[in-house]
Amino acid sequence: MLRKLSLRDAITAAIVVAGHLASCVSASADDGPRGLAYAWPGSAPAPGVSKLAGGLPSAHSEIDTEHIFGFSMGSDIGKPGEMEIEFENVGAFGKRSGTYAAWANLNQVKYTVSDNFRIAPGFALTGHHINGVPGLADHRDLAFGGVALELRYKLLDRAVAPFGLTLHAQPGWSRIDDGSGMHIAQYGAEFAALFDRELVKDRLFAAFNVWYGTGGTREISTNLWRHDSEMQLQAAISYAVHPDLLFGLGVRYARAYDGGGLDRFLGDAVFAGPTFSYNISKEVGISGTWQMQVAGQAIGDVRSLNLDQFERHQALLRLNLHF
Repeated sequence: MLRKLSLRDAITAAIVVAGHLASCVSASADDGPRGLAYAWPGSAPAPGVSKLAGGLPSAHSEIDTEHIFGFSMGSDIGKPGEMEIEFENVGAFGKRSGTYAAWANLNQVKYTVSDNFRIAPGFALTGHHINGVPGLADHRDLAFGGVALELRYKLLDRAVAPFGLTLHAQPGWSRIDDGSGMHIAQYGAEFAALFDRELVKDRLFAAFNVWYGTGGTREISTNLWRHDSEMQLQAAISYAVHPDLLFGLGVRYARAYDGGGLDRFLGDAVFAGPTFSYNISKEVGISGTWQMQVAGQAIGDVRSLNLDQFERHQALLRLNLHF
């Protein structure tokens, strides 16, 4: 059974990991900028392209770490003037009984304004197939979900600092509840601190995220308001088996609350699963993960796993088009 962690414990864990990253500042300055170049036998180095430590020429000048960790995010935001279209699909499957499947699709246009700032407006689509799940109405639907605006500011550049750190904020409006599929009017936002670091040059990367989401929701059928919030601590590693192909593992600890300010604890869950990232070409990339709830419990429920606030499985598949 999962041990209940207090909010103090969760924040302490975040501080410890962040402190560990900061302790890496002792890395030698002679290493220069932490380039993420790759090289493989049989390829000739292009002008200005670096080599691996073993002397092999690099196929790419760098790897963008933003999407190589599954649900977790790296600190990279792209180069100034770059534009990107992203299609992010998240699926949630399985409750205690009955049939449950939910799909959320976020479509964004990302524009990197400067070395440190990126803006990304987007809209969402949702879909549900719910049948025989206690507490949820049976229905199947596909609908327009809402709009969001993502803002990211790179506070520390991992190319010149011991680790990367980007701050994330995303206010939004939703008309469909992601969990139940019911019609609502929801106003909320999510905030995050995204840390990452190159552990083994050109091969192994790690990320640590702290996420906080809050919102106010008005149920259309009853005209009643409710407020809820959630906090997540996320960690992931990713290993490059090829310049364009990375595999890894992600772990997330999530806590759900009644009240917009982490007020009344409702339950927690731990998810874990493999991740991948593949660059089909210089302009097209895909990435994703499938994670299973491996521990959790809802308040007032002695059964293992928390299938009240969360699902048995959560999956992500993301397509990125670069311009």
